[in-house]
Amino acid sequence: MTVKLTTLSNGLRIVTEDMPGLKSASAGVWVTAGGRHERPEQNGIAHFLEHMAFKGTERRSALQIAEEIEDVGGYINAYTSREMTAYYARVLKDDVGMALDVIGDIVLNPAFDEADIETERHVILQEIGQALDTPDDIVFDWLQEVSYPDQSFGRTILGPEERVSAFTRADLQGFVAERYAPGQMILAAAGGVDHDAIVAQAEGMFGALKARPALGFESARFAGTERREVKDLEQVHFAMAFDGPGYRHPDVHVAQIYATAMGGGMSSRLFQKIREERGLCYSIFAQAGASEDAGQITVYAGTSEDEISDLMTLTMDEMKRAAEDMSDAEVARARAQMKAGMLMGLESASSRAERIARMLAIYGRVLDVDEVVAKIDAVTTADVRRFAGALTEAGSALALYGPAGAAPDLDTIRARLRG
Repeated sequence: MTVKLTTLSNGLRIVTEDMPGLKSASAGVWVTAGGRHERPEQNGIAHFLEHMAFKGTERRSALQIAEEIEDVGGYINAYTSREMTAYYARVLKDDVGMALDVIGDIVLNPAFDEADIETERHVILQEIGQALDTPDDIVFDWLQEVSYPDQSFGRTILGPEERVSAFTRADLQGFVAERYAPGQMILAAAGGVDHDAIVAQAEGMFGALKARPALGFESARFAGTERREVKDLEQVHFAMAFDGPGYRHPDVHVAQIYATAMGGGMSSRLFQKIREERGLCYSIFAQAGASEDAGQITVYAGTSEDEISDLMTLTMDEMKRAAEDMSDAEVARARAQMKAGMLMGLESASSRAERIARMLAIYGRVLDVDEVVAKIDAVTTADVRRFAGALTEAGSALALYGPAGAAPDLDTIRARLRG
């Protein structure tokens, strides 16, 4: 498999990965314009813009967009994260040119019809309401907020109702004008693809865009606090975050292996100790998340009002103990899980396209798979124990939702972890 990169004179990057023998392909445009690139008064607009993507362009109606892709058996979608907005399609390899023409049209020529804006505004408000009614979703929004308070990186991607209710056509156009510069766009494709043909098509679609400096964004600063929402639910939803390494930090793979060993599967420490041995919850997990300049180790569980105190204190005890007795076998198992998950995922053209776009955005180059595997293999048990010890002193944040009145507070949990 071969990764090729071409940069147009205006700064737009085209990256492809040919997967010989594959009869399908995934292609799209990734824009480094997500939630963290919004000003406070814009919170939620990147996501609103994504919703408007399929509502029509100057050349196509919403129905025509859907029909053009689905007439050839394809699939088209979009998403918004804190760091990116992506518009992508999966089609047979002979239809890549058509798919890119549709996606380019969506990105460059959105109609922003007033009636469609009102329709999608209502849809997004319903989405916000659904999130608020889903405790194991909303608790993570709150955790992000208390991890990075009063920062763009801590704000919800959906945005608050009052902002979404007020966005206008001019607001949407203004965000595109600010953030959709060619240097902030990556056209990525993987599968049965022809790099030169895609470059030629991209030049025709995007080549006329004027180069301009990318606007900056606010750096993330972990400053953990606590949010506790007491409500009469069946369970207390517990989520805790610890300040961790970003993608460019040398410990990023150590953090991922640590989180996998602690709570990445049924054999993990937290699952075995808290779920299997004590029966304190149905599910518990830990994960490592990373962005360009920040990272978090996150632990989540849901349990009863009577069990939440025991669950939280046992979780801290297990995290503290890992610094002393994390075993070679646990680290080897976590390494195997990480490598298998990555390599299995990369058998998909969609995963490959996503990977090369994200790596280009983060590192300015696409890391070879073997290079990543070597970095994972280089992590030792001593590295994981060192990381576990440092985490007990790291910044932390806590979010609780449900009958959580008797749950320990953040200061108590920190003291338990460090004592």
